[in-house]
Amino acid sequence: MLKFLHMGGYALYVWPSYGLTLIVVALNIVWARRSLGQAQAQARRRLLQAHSAGTAGYSTKAPGQS
Repeated sequence: MLKFLHMGGYALYVWPSYGLTLIVVALNIVWARRSLGQAQAQARRRLLQAHSAGTAGYSTKAPGQS
């Protein structure tokens, strides 16, 4: 097991690389989820504004229907 952890003398380069990669992937996931939440909140606000202002050009009918 120690041979594996020592990585043939390259452990000082290999393990920090794994750690940095893990941190970058984790931050990418966190930032993506945060961005998605912000986009969803912004979309909800826009829908509420459009609904409270009346139809404001939005129609529930399909195009071509009277």
